[in-house]
Amino acid sequence: MFAILKLLLLSISSQLNADQGFDVRRHLCTVTRYDVAKDIANASAVAANNIPNGCTPIHVNLVARHGTRSPNKKRMRELDKLASHLGELIREAEEQNLSLEKVPSWLQGWKSPWRGKLKDGELIRKGEEELYNLGIRIRERFSELFDEEYHPDVYPIKATQVPRASASAVAFGMGLLSEKGGLGPAQHRAFAVTSEIPASDIILRFHDCCGNYKDFKKTQEPAVDKLKEPVLDEITSALVSRYGLKFTRQDTATLWSLCKQEASVLDITDQACGLFSPSEVALLEWADDLELFILKGYGNSINYRMGVPLLEDVVHSMEQAIKANEEKHPPGSYEKARLRFAHAETVVPFTCLLGLFLEGSEFQKIQREEPLELPPKPPQSRNWRGSTVAPFAGNNMLVLHSCPANSASKYFVQVLHNEQPIPMTGCNGSDFCPFEEFKEKIVAPHLKHDYDSVCTAKLEEPEQKPASSKLSQLFRCLLSLQNDDTRSTKDGL
Repeated sequence: MFAILKLLLLSISSQLNADQGFDVRRHLCTVTRYDVAKDIANASAVAANNIPNGCTPIHVNLVARHGTRSPNKKRMRELDKLASHLGELIREAEEQNLSLEKVPSWLQGWKSPWRGKLKDGELIRKGEEELYNLGIRIRERFSELFDEEYHPDVYPIKATQVPRASASAVAFGMGLLSEKGGLGPAQHRAFAVTSEIPASDIILRFHDCCGNYKDFKKTQEPAVDKLKEPVLDEITSALVSRYGLKFTRQDTATLWSLCKQEASVLDITDQACGLFSPSEVALLEWADDLELFILKGYGNSINYRMGVPLLEDVVHSMEQAIKANEEKHPPGSYEKARLRFAHAETVVPFTCLLGLFLEGSEFQKIQREEPLELPPKPPQSRNWRGSTVAPFAGNNMLVLHSCPANSASKYFVQVLHNEQPIPMTGCNGSDFCPFEEFKEKIVAPHLKHDYDSVCTAKLEEPEQKPASSKLSQLFRCLLSLQNDDTRSTKDGL
């Protein structure tokens, strides 16, 4: 009997220790803040060890998501409805003379922190700091690239017209160019942020104009909801038993959404997040990761193939940098960095185009447009996590290096994901890939698809193809956006 009791106490102690070491803020899918998504303290040292002697960076491509933001209007409405429904559940329990001892005190009389807010989805101060500090770190890490006078042709900064993305670009630019000017005590300097109009921005907001993708997403969303139902039902049953309130599946989904917003935006982890055990959080995170995988990631090739214009833009900028280096163009006459700020719907497809977070034969499968298995359910391990793939301020950097002493290849591409070197399956698991090999093995298979063939081919009559593809893209985007007035408030943007 004593031995059984001892084992029970050890089990409880072990579980308590595990729970105490559990940080829910690292499990919030794409609502995860950048500073808790990945440890970047030693990123520069790790990268330096992988770069051969004599190689120097000559160009950087950055594709970054906006920083931490407040909830969008859809989420705020859901939370207002939750507040009303929680009040009804409490009253119902009181009328039935049920004990409320198990009900957390915060939940009684709870109101949404965003109740009555008129603005939604804006970059919060924490989000500004994420991009500002990222700008400083990139300047320090690649000091030889950012050592000359700023000019928009040398360091173009591009963003979508969604305010949180353009504000992120501004915060980044302030960090990148801090103490580089003469404006005010902080010695700021003015810089340019350029944007395409949404109707023609097929480089950073390709998902907005891709009619076939919108059709695919609309048909798949009900199936994704069905996949998530068993997880929500299991956890709803546990919540009802634990707290004695008649929670519904929708209540569980909204409470999880509240947990993510509280933890990410407000740094509150002991209210809504405290309702769930670590194992339940793991299941909810996995359900979110499934949705991200199916609707924005490797779940279907259209999710990332519509991002081919961005991939082409990145490769073209590197080719221009190589040409400038070969022809020894004078400083200030060529581009040294192309810096882009957009959304999860931009970063996730671009990550997939590069073939990141894949294992073994999965890279060959996506090149053949074969479906991948869904990310495995906890407690099995998985590579695909929204908290790592596209947290707030999540980013991919492609650093082009000149290696004149290398006899096999003079130019190499290093991929950094969230500032850390990441292996490319398409380049034999290396993060440092010969440029020509990068183009041949990773880029070229995607380029057999252009934006029109991926997004609009089924809408066109073969004999009526317009002379100008750019004009046709603009026209179709305008049609696609005409009734899409919720564009900038969708989940994950």
